[in-house]
Amino acid sequence: MPGILFLSHRVPFPPDRGDRIRSHHLLKALARLGPVHVGCFASEDGTGEDALARVAASACVVPRAKPLPLAGVEAVLSGKPVSLTAFHSRKLERWVRETIAREGIEAVVVFSGQMGQYVPADFGGPVVIDLCDVDSAKFQSYAEAGERVWLNGREARLLAAEEERLGARADATILISEAEAALYRSRLSDPAKANVQVIGNGIDAAFFDPAATTPHPALAGAAGQHFVFTGQMDYRPNEQAALWVIEALLPRLRANLPGATFHVVGRSPTRALMAHDGGPGVRVWGAVPDVRPFIAAADAVLAPLLIARGVQNKVLEAMAMARPVVLTPEAATGIAAEDGAQWLVCPPDPDAMAKRIAGLLADPARAAGLGAAARRFVCASHAWEAMLAPLAGLIAAGRQGHRHAA
Repeated sequence: MPGILFLSHRVPFPPDRGDRIRSHHLLKALARLGPVHVGCFASEDGTGEDALARVAASACVVPRAKPLPLAGVEAVLSGKPVSLTAFHSRKLERWVRETIAREGIEAVVVFSGQMGQYVPADFGGPVVIDLCDVDSAKFQSYAEAGERVWLNGREARLLAAEEERLGARADATILISEAEAALYRSRLSDPAKANVQVIGNGIDAAFFDPAATTPHPALAGAAGQHFVFTGQMDYRPNEQAALWVIEALLPRLRANLPGATFHVVGRSPTRALMAHDGGPGVRVWGAVPDVRPFIAAADAVLAPLLIARGVQNKVLEAMAMARPVVLTPEAATGIAAEDGAQWLVCPPDPDAMAKRIAGLLADPARAAGLGAAARRFVCASHAWEAMLAPLAGLIAAGRQGHRHAA
């Protein structure tokens, strides 16, 4: 049977962070269609390759050994985005061409814009590219916020050109939400050249099940109110959100709830975050074996992202765990829940958010009802298999289109 080539910027195992969760479930959906050959870069923690070997028909896992400063120099000299040079490997290029020739690859599916550079120009089969979100807009936001203005502005401009090239090259370009799709189209010089589709993020509701999780004793057994934020904590939007809670929101919460504690849960917390660990009402946990006990023990899960692209897995996970979620409009993008019914949406105003949280916790029955409604919503609307069902159709349509073109 002809195979599918799947290219991902990280090993899609284990599904324990945002990008790996999505790429993991994409791979599983593709494996149900036929043999999948996977080209990717090794994870920073060196895990996942054994699990990948059990799913993939073949795989090439390349160490990501290029230091970022070297990638930056290469990018400037070549006129390319740093994001592309950081994920460029001659070994992976060769493997892609050899695998296409040897295995009779019929379709190529790409996860993340960095990996589109590996699709050979002369490949004649269907190409589906999951951009997930609009990376160029993220870097533009950083530049507009005054962060490394020249570097981020350059990255935004060059990535936008690459995103346009990929849209024209692909038979289908996937974005994670209608808002991201609209943003992507708005940045194209000729939107008609791109077949833009939306496939949102899902949730494994059987895994994120409060009935199967024991709340963490350090939270459940401690007095006071406990608020949890989860994520990869060296990712700038996550760091920024957690610092905003610590510096702006938490003092206001503790003025009325002196026992309130904010728990930052996730790998690689930055130096700025660690400097707050042990301060009044702050605990920075770093990497943990399982985030579910922390979520289960939270009085509320906070997601006050100021810059957000796509659908936030952390939000879906907390909702599946039947916890009340308080989030900003940016973090709510791509999830069609209703404010006051399945979550609380509040602009990043610390006084307003503290007031809504205090009101919620003053009514335990309402808080429990909000969490229960959140779980019902994600179970009904965000199961992974249902979310990824259109993928087979996109590949089949690409095959049909190429047969007609021939």
